[in-house]
Amino acid sequence: MSIWEILLIGVALAMDAVAVGMTDGMTEPRMPLPKMCLVAGAFALFQFAMPLLGYYASYAFSSLIAKIAPYLSFALLLLIGGKMIFDSVREMKKKETDRRPLGAGKLLVQAVATSLDALAVGVTLLAVDAAEGLPLHAALCALLIGGVTFLLALPAVAIGKRAGDAFSDKAGIVGGVVLIAIGVKILVEGLL
Repeated sequence: MSIWEILLIGVALAMDAVAVGMTDGMTEPRMPLPKMCLVAGAFALFQFAMPLLGYYASYAFSSLIAKIAPYLSFALLLLIGGKMIFDSVREMKKKETDRRPLGAGKLLVQAVATSLDALAVGVTLLAVDAAEGLPLHAALCALLIGGVTFLLALPAVAIGKRAGDAFSDKAGIVGGVVLIAIGVKILVEGLL
């Protein structure tokens, strides 16, 4: 495995965080830059931590992690997406224009849900390390994955903010549907 392959893995793992980050930007079009960095940083932190957790925990739990990660990701994203749709419909009925800002709890759940597949990557890193060796220590590989996630998620939040200004009345519904679709994608990939 080369450094380029690790970077490509980082890009692939970041796609869910990019989509969710864009959704967060859409639902909070007035999000300030420090909060945008916080959102991207939360996704990056978990994309960094999960491969390490998978790498070191895989000795004992690799089969369990591989089995439950798709279901857990699906359940968390279904819950968040469903709540976003419910809240948006309720707000549209009340004719309120101000949305509640993204809270720490919701961001934490999103970051965990979008990074669960990175646990399996940690197992893969261990297998590659044992078979042929990694080009970098596992922690540096995970740091690359987290860095790629940050660099892709931050502009995604900004793009979402601009789209949120144009579609602010329907952004929560669109965002909820996107989260549920990502959860379904993760579940289907896990079942195949």
